[in-house]
Amino acid sequence: RGDGIEGEDVTENARTIRSLPLRVRSELAAFEVRGEVVMNRRAFEQLNAERERQGLSRFANPRNAAAGSIRVLEPWITAARRLDYWAYFLLVDGNPHHDSHWESLEALAQMGFKVNPNRRRCRDAEEVIEFWRQWAEERERLPYEIDGVVVKVDSVAQQRLLGWTAKAPRWAIAFKYAARQAETVVEDISVQVGRTGTLTPVAHLRPVEVGGVTVSRATLHNEDEIERLGVQIGDTVVIERSGDVIPKVVRVASYGSPRRAFRMPSSCPVCGGRVVREEGEVASRCINTNCPARLKESILHFASRGVMDIDGLGEALVDQLVDRGLVSSVADLYELKLDDLLPLERMGRKSAEKLLKNIEQSKQQPLPRVLTALGIRFVGERTAQFLAEAFGSLDAIAQADVETLQQAEEVGPRVAQSISDFFREPRNQELVERLRQAGLRFHHRVERRRGGPLEGLTFVLTGTLPGLSRDQARQMIEAAGGKVAGSVSKKTDYVVAGEEAGSKLAKAHELGIKVIDEAALRRMLGERA
Repeated sequence: RGDGIEGEDVTENARTIRSLPLRVRSELAAFEVRGEVVMNRRAFEQLNAERERQGLSRFANPRNAAAGSIRVLEPWITAARRLDYWAYFLLVDGNPHHDSHWESLEALAQMGFKVNPNRRRCRDAEEVIEFWRQWAEERERLPYEIDGVVVKVDSVAQQRLLGWTAKAPRWAIAFKYAARQAETVVEDISVQVGRTGTLTPVAHLRPVEVGGVTVSRATLHNEDEIERLGVQIGDTVVIERSGDVIPKVVRVASYGSPRRAFRMPSSCPVCGGRVVREEGEVASRCINTNCPARLKESILHFASRGVMDIDGLGEALVDQLVDRGLVSSVADLYELKLDDLLPLERMGRKSAEKLLKNIEQSKQQPLPRVLTALGIRFVGERTAQFLAEAFGSLDAIAQADVETLQQAEEVGPRVAQSISDFFREPRNQELVERLRQAGLRFHHRVERRRGGPLEGLTFVLTGTLPGLSRDQARQMIEAAGGKVAGSVSKKTDYVVAGEEAGSKLAKAHELGIKVIDEAALRRMLGERA
């Protein structure tokens, strides 16, 4: 399991899935099978019932439960959760082995893999629609949840012609069903504190079944959304599971009698700290950085896959670490000892040793991961990568002023201000120093081309260029030794403007920065017009 570049080895856990064959019937010397791990309705309800008996939080949906079950530290836990593996790709040397997708599915079934029997090879769009309507009526009898059917081009040759986007194939599309709805009563509205200190109103509902799942909570997002809906405590509301996964309130069906309006608290419900709502923003936030609710979410974010990737550090364990005073900062993770972990619930020696090993390995994560892990507002994986490439070290980023930070691609004034505010906060400076002492990577090796026609020049891209995408233009500039910044400043040499150029073009004129078009850029690169 992973992101397409790096992943985790979950072989031992996967071997416990009964529908995944340990031996296959095939003459192929080497092959790759891709598929999906699924948890059926019955296994999901049994798992949540067991978690409630143990005083643990329920999984929100089977998708989250399946993903969590394949990543647990102990294979016996995976085995107990009765997962299924459904196969749908057969590849050899990274390419489809058969001329059609249907042939691949048939071959997978013959090899002993579980392939969905409710499939059909359709001759035209009318047959596709007929199939979709059939399962709209019959999907409740399936042992697992679906929110639509997937329609695929069968010919592998045509699949190659159609290609892929960055996220999905162009030769397949999800044909979704309308979200399922139900009516219920809002019994209360409470507030949940997130990782960044954001206070989110949550509707507590009279339990109601929606598409085979019992729903008792739904997010209301913020005060503006509550005002837009006109919802109050006591009202009967229509809810739906968006994508058949996330419950949300759609509208008020009827006013309650009595009904009571929700008011955002002026102090944090977890720590009592002051709650503020900045002008122009919809979110209210607790500004106490040591708020326990914020700390737990910060640790979960820090340890998550795609960030510091500390496998085994889940919600239940984080609750124990914080509640028992073992961790009061994310930096405390690097000071945990075996004796600290062994007394914790559901923590054996093997699991504790594996967790400590994973914490130690996280020190090797590159600077962009460390930046993301800090939880700076507006700084996700992509922005962190751009910052690391632009500045080369965490110290350089921390010491940069707001204008200098905007030299990083896609970093505008708002993001730059957020980064600057973070590193000016003394408690955050202390956290950074502790992470430095723990041995995390604070430097990033930046490969820059020496020489080239654009060496030493800084460009800003704005508007739509006639013959290049933004990424293509950026790659061409960097390949020629230039640099692409996210916003216009006095340090900008050229602004490359296309159609519908906006505020960056106006800023360039204001500062007297030279503005060029795509043709001029190509000439600078030495290309013929």
